[in-house]
Amino acid sequence: MMKQEWIRLCQRVDYQFKKSEILRQALTHKSYLPVDLDEKFSNNERIEFLGDAVLDLVISEMLMEEFPELDEGGLSKFRASLVSESGLSKQAV
Repeated sequence: MMKQEWIRLCQRVDYQFKKSEILRQALTHKSYLPVDLDEKFSNNERIEFLGDAVLDLVISEMLMEEFPELDEGGLSKFRASLVSESGLSKQAV
């Protein structure tokens, strides 16, 4: 990401990112090939993996608090429906 683009992004979201390399990684799909192949470059898959785990944890905790009557199987099915692509897209709308 070029410096001007970085500045505009920070202004637009009204947030100053502490580690630009992590944001760059988060915004880089694995299909992207950098022009400078000598540059150390990472895609967003590892960050996506971590984000999925955090989302699972937060949703799990919420479900356990809100539905104390559900057993582990019921909680797992409920969580799976919420964190699935279709479940998340419904919440985003």
